Amino acid sequence: MTSNPNQEKPSYTDKTNESASTDIHLEQLRMELLASSPEIIIANHCFGLFELAALYLSENPPRLIPATLAIDALAGLADALKGRLGGQEQEIRDGISQLRLAFIQVSPLADQAAEPS
Repeated sequence: MTSNPNQEKPSYTDKTNESASTDIHLEQLRMELLASSPEIIIANHCFGLFELAALYLSENPPRLIPATLAIDALAGLADALKGRLGGQEQEIRDGISQLRLAFIQVSPLADQAAEPS
């Protein structure tokens, strides 16, 4: 890739304006977080862990060790915050059950149990 000699290089002012714009954006995000319910923010992190575990389980072959870590992290959060996650708590607990069931279904032990002796 070659650079265009006629193209202007960003000036110090451009970099300063970009930095100020980034600072403003970060401050807006900070204010949004502070205005949000911590239960919602934590639940969103839980849903992220759910998605991560599901992603590992959906690989071919399933990546069981990383899936276990994500499932255990999610369960640990849910257990540590029992009764404090608001309306999303039951959905999170249901998700943990679904992940554990999926883990069992894709594990090599499930294949062995299905084989006739």
